[in-house]
Amino acid sequence: MISGGRSLVSSLPAFSNDAKKLLICHGNTVSIFSTSTGLQITELEGHKALVTSVIVVPASTPASKILCYCWTASLDGTIRYWDFSVPELMKMIDIQLPIFSMVIPSLFSQSMERDEKTPDLFAYVSIGANKQDKQPNTSRGQIRKCNLTKSCLAGGVTLAETQEPEFITICPFGKYFGIRDKRKLRIWHVPEKDSERIEIKKMRLHHTKTLTILAFHPTKRIVAAGDVTGRILVWRGFGNRAFSLSNRLKNGRLMTYEDERPGVRGDDDADSCTTWHWHSSEVKLLLFSSDGAYLYSGGKEGVLVIWQLDTGKKKFLPRIGSPLLFFINSPDPSLSSISCADNQIHLMKMPSMEILKSIAGIKLPCSVPEICKNSFSGFVFDCAAGLVAVCAENYCIQFYSLFDDREISQVQICERNHQPGDELTVIVTLVALSLDGCVMSTVETRLPEEGIGGLVSLKFWMCGSQIKDFSLSTIIYEPHRESGVSAIAFHPTRRMSVSTSYGGDFKIWVGNQDIQQKDKMLQKTRWTCHAVGSYKKKPMTAAAFSADGSVLAVAAETVITLWDPEMNVLVAVIGDSLEPIGSLSFVGKSEYIVSTSRGSNPQVSVWSMSKLSITWSYKLHAEAVTCTQDGSSFAVLARLPESSEAAEAKETMLQSKDGAILLFKVGDPVPVATWFVKKSWGGGLAFLHMNPAAMEEMISDENPASLLAYVNSDHEYILFDPYGAQACERGVGRRHSLGGFQETGQFGYSSIYVELPEFDLKKNQTLPITFTPSERPWETIFSGPSHTLPPLTKLCSSFLESLLEKRTAAVE
Repeated sequence: MISGGRSLVSSLPAFSNDAKKLLICHGNTVSIFSTSTGLQITELEGHKALVTSVIVVPASTPASKILCYCWTASLDGTIRYWDFSVPELMKMIDIQLPIFSMVIPSLFSQSMERDEKTPDLFAYVSIGANKQDKQPNTSRGQIRKCNLTKSCLAGGVTLAETQEPEFITICPFGKYFGIRDKRKLRIWHVPEKDSERIEIKKMRLHHTKTLTILAFHPTKRIVAAGDVTGRILVWRGFGNRAFSLSNRLKNGRLMTYEDERPGVRGDDDADSCTTWHWHSSEVKLLLFSSDGAYLYSGGKEGVLVIWQLDTGKKKFLPRIGSPLLFFINSPDPSLSSISCADNQIHLMKMPSMEILKSIAGIKLPCSVPEICKNSFSGFVFDCAAGLVAVCAENYCIQFYSLFDDREISQVQICERNHQPGDELTVIVTLVALSLDGCVMSTVETRLPEEGIGGLVSLKFWMCGSQIKDFSLSTIIYEPHRESGVSAIAFHPTRRMSVSTSYGGDFKIWVGNQDIQQKDKMLQKTRWTCHAVGSYKKKPMTAAAFSADGSVLAVAAETVITLWDPEMNVLVAVIGDSLEPIGSLSFVGKSEYIVSTSRGSNPQVSVWSMSKLSITWSYKLHAEAVTCTQDGSSFAVLARLPESSEAAEAKETMLQSKDGAILLFKVGDPVPVATWFVKKSWGGGLAFLHMNPAAMEEMISDENPASLLAYVNSDHEYILFDPYGAQACERGVGRRHSLGGFQETGQFGYSSIYVELPEFDLKKNQTLPITFTPSERPWETIFSGPSHTLPPLTKLCSSFLESLLEKRTAAVE
């Protein structure tokens, strides 16, 4: 069992005291990376839900920098104390409420070498309500106080109630913490000796726009906040009345509330407020430098802005390539980290802002215009290498290892800088890989502006190494005239591919290697058009080669056409389906082909190539289909039906799972196994072929050469042996019954000759599902023409067994 693809940037990371490690909230775990190599060292496992906070216990003396202790909080309602050098869980506190954020102020103001006289250690947590407690028009978030020493919430202490759980920000010296609440800031002052009975002081600062983030100055009473319009507000001297005496002596004179306070709104408790504006959209990143001289800000533009606090002058670090989320300083002044929305964390050398290392997770789904969604392919699999190729923002393809959960390489399809806010003009709509993973084909669509200037480009890429370093080989403009490309498929053994078009034709492309010159190696392969085909001018919507490459299947809207790819001759036509066919897949080396169609009458059908007819079908809305390369099994990722009964089942039993993976044997319409999954829309499936010795602990003896990979719509994934017992763990829920799916086709002899008795797939049926024997089987067992019946020896044995009365014998 392998899971991965989780976000690296869902929460704020943290540096170790020696700045040699970076602790990252990574799904249900905390992954620990080396800052020198950028590789993962270990991880803290134990939380049952998303980890939302990680706090490293600071060193009290320079000699104690080797201490490796941290606190973590999670949506599972637990707070855990770790020694992450081992790693080992030291303590667990269960408050039974989901924790969205946590701060521990006293860690930054006192030593952790505690004795009996040392007061209790307190944390302030942002919690959400339980599902059963949620009611309309009620607050869903609270700021509570938790006694970490006594392992419980402080009784009756609720600092604030918010409409949604909010992120808590703490100042570097632990004296203040605060949250943003719509158009105001709430700030609390933590006393030097905190206890359950002390009511901490609080204050508010107001703004005219919705605030998004705040940051505290490391040494002075200064707080900065960003809003949704891109403005940054800096309040100086906040809390003079709330956190100290009503009047105080400052700069040699008595400051009172009546004195002029430039920029401060109403009765807000601050000396002044300054507004800066550069960002074009909401501010997502805000942090003061460790010396307090500068303020860092960032957002959707992918540009880090460095503001000089005294003058307001700014410098820029452009071309980071993605919207910015977090920026943190390390105990080493020469090292910082910046987290980006593309699931990537950069380690930066300060103050030169040079990127030293990058920790890259799987790229998140990119936005696609509605006009391109029908032909968009978000990712494809390299089954031989265990990789997935993901279409990412900024017109690149990321190759990601599903076994190692790390990035292998990136291929830039077209050179364009990150330009936030602009409408997309170029979309990488299709990606396809050859069976050996050495050739990649992409379709790049330039959208027309006001109906003019659209362009479709078909590109072929050749891999030059095992690290998926692809180089452009051939580019073909308008491969199907003005029509878009609907699908691409590669020949299993030759440098041959086919592209289909909504315009009513398909083209077969052949790769020709350049002539070798003297002692130089071949560098490029040129791709040229080998043949063109069409069928009654119908849109060609899908294509697939057979396992040996001798047959090319092309979907002509609702029918399947079979071609000889070498001679470009139409061999046969199979059909017809109710809706246009969206995908075709040959099942291993068998004579069957699986088709899927969507629309008002979605369908998954299995066709027999020898009989040129449908074998069986289901009324399913299939998101993806994958077939074993050598066997006769295939798996379907289907959406669950949205009926009232199904919706109720999902809420109670399936726990918000919206899709199902069904594993079939090609000749049997009854699934071998069924798993229910989350986020199935836009997901994918693949059988990964691998070395059995490498994964001996998770592969069964039945099918030792492949794992089933499921990638959901958020690019989170799980690999499991579909024939093993571990498939019911971590990420997929296995269920021993099947219901809600309607069988629409026929199977066996009835597909051609005779209709068999109606088969009712009952609910709550335990696996394996078997046919109920008929009381009079001899009435149908000899049905059909004599030349198609099985041998007489098989028929007679079944017939005689049906006449005998079966008894249960008692064993003494």
